[in-house]
Amino acid sequence: MSKKPESTRFGVADLRLPANRGLLLDIVVFLLNLFLMRMLLVRFLDLTKATFNGDQAAGFTVFLFCLMLFILLPIGAVLKRRPYHQRLALAGNEDYKSDEIPGGCLFNPIIFLALNLVLMCVLWAFVVQYLYGDNDNDHPGVTISLLFGGIAAVIIQTILVYRYFSPPKKEPRFAFFNSPLSEALGDICIFGNMICYQIVWNWMMLGSRPQVSGVSDLLSRAGFLCAVALLLYFPPRVLYLAEDIHKRRTWLTILLANAPIIYRQLIGTGGWQ
Repeated sequence: MSKKPESTRFGVADLRLPANRGLLLDIVVFLLNLFLMRMLLVRFLDLTKATFNGDQAAGFTVFLFCLMLFILLPIGAVLKRRPYHQRLALAGNEDYKSDEIPGGCLFNPIIFLALNLVLMCVLWAFVVQYLYGDNDNDHPGVTISLLFGGIAAVIIQTILVYRYFSPPKKEPRFAFFNSPLSEALGDICIFGNMICYQIVWNWMMLGSRPQVSGVSDLLSRAGFLCAVALLLYFPPRVLYLAEDIHKRRTWLTILLANAPIIYRQLIGTGGWQ
């Protein structure tokens, strides 16, 4: 991906620009982790406990939550694809002519595919449990068909997301997909997807962690956090990362966004109480 010169001056007003949506997302995630995540986690834990206790309404809500993790990013990719490539073309960026996916492990579709296969299995389990309860073994044909249908949905979802990086070859059937409104709705989907992933990440990090005991402990925690970030932060941000990966401030805002989790897990605190 060709590198564009970056302006040395950057103001708060610049966050409103479509090209800086990723930076805005990082700031929103930072504020979310700092001020609202405790409340969201309490609600999420209450829902999961109620689901395990047989509450069907809670179970359906958790199902919708997992479904949002699964569908919001591909919807955002479809809505933002044309405005994104129009912006590249107007800026004189040669990438708008290329069909290549950006290089590097952060853009590897295998990671995205593997993550969403896990999500699909969770959704599949919810659907089978809802339809048949504990009697799913009595309907092997339906459950297997649902499983293969879910795998096909994961493949389609991955194609829709990574198709975002290829410039459109012809005009859309509906002019709406060329409009700023389409991109704005796509941004809302991406922000919602990221918030859902942040809830999952903080849920995984629940519990007390003792203070770091030495260099080896520090390195092992850092390695674990990097692996989790590769799965839970970069995939929902990948569409924005394609546009701002060459901006030095991008890596600072990504670090800022995850600073509360990093501090709790890397340094060691009492965790969420």
